[in-house]
Amino acid sequence: MKRNAIENLIKWKKKDGRKPLIIQGARQVGKTWLMKEFAKTHYKNVAYVSFNDREDAKQIFNDSYDVDNIILSLSAITGVQILPEDTLIIFDEIQECERALNVLKFFNENAPQYHIMAAGSLLGVAVRQKNMSFPVGQVEFLNLYPLTFGEFLDAVGEQQLSGLIFEDNKAVIRAVKEKYITLLKQYLFVGGMPEAVYRFAKNKNLNEVRDIQNQILEGYRQDFSKYTEPRSVARITSVWNSVPAQLAKENKKFSYQVVNKGARAREYEMALEWLVLCGLVYKIPRITKPDLPLSAYVDPVAFKLYMLDTGLLCAKSGLEAQTIINGNAIFEEFKGSLTEQYVLQELKAQKELFVAYWSKKSGTAEVDFVIQDNSNVVPVEVKASVNLKAKSLASYREQYQPEKAARASLADFEINNGLYNIPLYLIENISGILKE
Repeated sequence: MKRNAIENLIKWKKKDGRKPLIIQGARQVGKTWLMKEFAKTHYKNVAYVSFNDREDAKQIFNDSYDVDNIILSLSAITGVQILPEDTLIIFDEIQECERALNVLKFFNENAPQYHIMAAGSLLGVAVRQKNMSFPVGQVEFLNLYPLTFGEFLDAVGEQQLSGLIFEDNKAVIRAVKEKYITLLKQYLFVGGMPEAVYRFAKNKNLNEVRDIQNQILEGYRQDFSKYTEPRSVARITSVWNSVPAQLAKENKKFSYQVVNKGARAREYEMALEWLVLCGLVYKIPRITKPDLPLSAYVDPVAFKLYMLDTGLLCAKSGLEAQTIINGNAIFEEFKGSLTEQYVLQELKAQKELFVAYWSKKSGTAEVDFVIQDNSNVVPVEVKASVNLKAKSLASYREQYQPEKAARASLADFEINNGLYNIPLYLIENISGILKE
């Protein structure tokens, strides 16, 4: 399985002033596989330690932060001769060992010749809840997300279609449009969780895919109990279970009343933050003005909540496999929110774009997403089919006169007076397309 993040890791390895790298992301998005695959293909040796099941590894860090002693001890328990430049040291589930997290500072300051990666699905939660110290400024970060549509195409053997996404060959793309749409419908159901994609690519069995998705969802549910205090579990579960219903509303602004009748924000804010820190949901804020930087114009109380993956959203909502073969019905599920979920995933996986949404205070107009791409603020309207009527986007353009605007739909590519109509299956390349 090919992951685009490998290119980021190659740049990290070659970079001057390289710091220990922490890979962040929800459980089951492939962090461990990515680190091991990179080690296998770009280093002579790998010293891998998971703090989830190695108490002897935790003991290494209890005595001191002496880097030389730590290297000797790691060599002893892994059976690997650790040599600078030739060996990748991997600390997995690092949230289980606070002293290992802190030792990254000493490697950065005193032994930068060693290459170190770490990962922890619940690192953000652990740091916040356990008040763990953190080596601020001494590490680098990489966020890993579910597979993009392009990565999915590559995994199912459609490497040519995957490559075309990033090529300026609109005539060829138009000729294979129907194939793209068929595969995109499959992707919306399968999603981008690596195990689900792997099984689909191998067996093309959607029932098997759904079983895997349900297992992942059950694992998340168990995490609620394992990593939070009992009184918080019910609230986290309620917020998590409300996401499909939130997205099925006409007005998709998050409502605590959907979580629980009579619920108030202060009762559920910590539960919501827990899910965000775990990477299980994306909290997309409303902006009051589309200006730079977007983060300066965030409305603190208005936001939309999406899940991390289209396939998991389908599974959690009980969407049947039959949906993907019934015309374009899958694009229109949840009042088009499954398509919005897909577009958001593609945006989040690109260059760490800041993503928000815009709406008038009166609620009479709303643009699905607004992105900050370098020095450009671009509204992105999502259409579930070929219907290109977009009154809200027209209202936005009339009020703010943006240089460029984007509309994602099933229609063919077109640029008209600064409005870029981008086919849904090409949205992964939105940054490149907007440069045209």
